[in-house]
Amino acid sequence: MAGKKQFRSDALQFIYNRYIGDNPQRVASFAEELANAEVARKIYDLRTKAGLTHGQLAKLVGTTAAVIRQLEEADYEGNMLAMLNRIAAALDKRVVIRFVTAKGKRQAA
Repeated sequence: MAGKKQFRSDALQFIYNRYIGDNPQRVASFAEELANAEVARKIYDLRTKAGLTHGQLAKLVGTTAAVIRQLEEADYEGNMLAMLNRIAAALDKRVVIRFVTAKGKRQAA
């Protein structure tokens, strides 16, 4: 089972194996959704730590509260990087994006 996603929960592992398995498109889609959820959670954490409502952050960023809600629900369809940079600037932060080696994949020399 090398290279397969591993979960601590047997139930999650069963669901992953059954519905994602070794299908490359499903694996990629799952990874993308995990990344979207991670970004959404980070935006929520930063906003709430700053003590801001959706509307207050939206005003600082120059967008609407609905866009902030979409970002926090990982449903945003716009230019994510541009919006992340605007949010970071409004919260006196900066965006850092890292590319890490996927497990089981070798980097080209």
